[in-house]
Amino acid sequence: MTIEHFTVGELAVPAAPGAEGWGDFRAATTVRNAVEAAAYGTDELALSAEELLPYWLNQEYAPARMLVARVGGEIVARGVYETRPEASADVAWLALEVLPAFRRRGIGTALADRLESIAAEEGRVRALVYAASREAPGERLPSPTGFGSVPLANPEVRFLLARGYTLEQVERGSRLPLPVDEGELARHFDGAATASGPDYAVHRWADRTPERWLADMALLRTRMTTDAPSAGLEEPEDVWTVQRVLEEDEAFAAGPRTTLTAVVEHRPTGRLGGFTELSVPAETSRAVHQEDTLVLKEHRGHRLGMLLKIANLQGLAAERPGHPSVITFNAEENRHMLSVNEAVGFVPIGYEGAWRR
Repeated sequence: MTIEHFTVGELAVPAAPGAEGWGDFRAATTVRNAVEAAAYGTDELALSAEELLPYWLNQEYAPARMLVARVGGEIVARGVYETRPEASADVAWLALEVLPAFRRRGIGTALADRLESIAAEEGRVRALVYAASREAPGERLPSPTGFGSVPLANPEVRFLLARGYTLEQVERGSRLPLPVDEGELARHFDGAATASGPDYAVHRWADRTPERWLADMALLRTRMTTDAPSAGLEEPEDVWTVQRVLEEDEAFAAGPRTTLTAVVEHRPTGRLGGFTELSVPAETSRAVHQEDTLVLKEHRGHRLGMLLKIANLQGLAAERPGHPSVITFNAEENRHMLSVNEAVGFVPIGYEGAWRR
């Protein structure tokens, strides 16, 4: 499809690194990383094509399509469409990433038009967009949650408002410089362990989930989509099964990153009450990414969030030392988890708006 001086088309995801289409997939990944770096002022959110590929090969559980825009054959932008496999699902997640040098040429509009058309064709009547918003002076658009805001004059804010999207939530990106003092980590852990009491025990592992915890991890991952703060986005439940946990553990264990998981067991029932994950790159020069953290609603109020976070940071320091930082994202209204992060030493690096149409 040709539109003036650029083209927009769908990118076929390669079956493996080096397979047909790998060059284009890597080029699209480069665009993704450059846009993230421009938005947050750091390259610590970057992921390699090899690291991203397992997500894109996960079509059974998380169907996704990628569009790219080219100028003179070079990929300068990408659009991402994600949904759920259920035919009854009515939601799609959309993302637009245009290199700064190629903005204001209609590329973002062309990609958005195509993505929204795909959603309409598939009956996805709700579109959700997460868009980074750099700090800027002037009037603010507040989140309806009462926590956080985005600069009203920012290009992405004006673009989304013009297309009929409404701001529903603001998320904070935070960075923890490493290493954290061992004594400080121990102090936090001991305080949280004392508060949680003898009814709770921490367990840790790398990559594949132990058989004992497969059913509990399926429940925790499902509840991650219903218990985490989602404001007016009305994020749908994403049901996990033991088979899905097994398949995704295997897929990501085969990739270049290591997943460190900490869980907390409720001893009286023998069931897990919460979990947290760190995604660790092979290169020690790169940042670690904090992935999901959840304490089930019925187990909150025992400082388990702090207990889990510190246990995993202690494991990281012992088993994979040398990384410069940990990067995490949290909803601005999730005051409890932000307080945990701030107490450990996380500081804000940027914000993104969560939008709905």
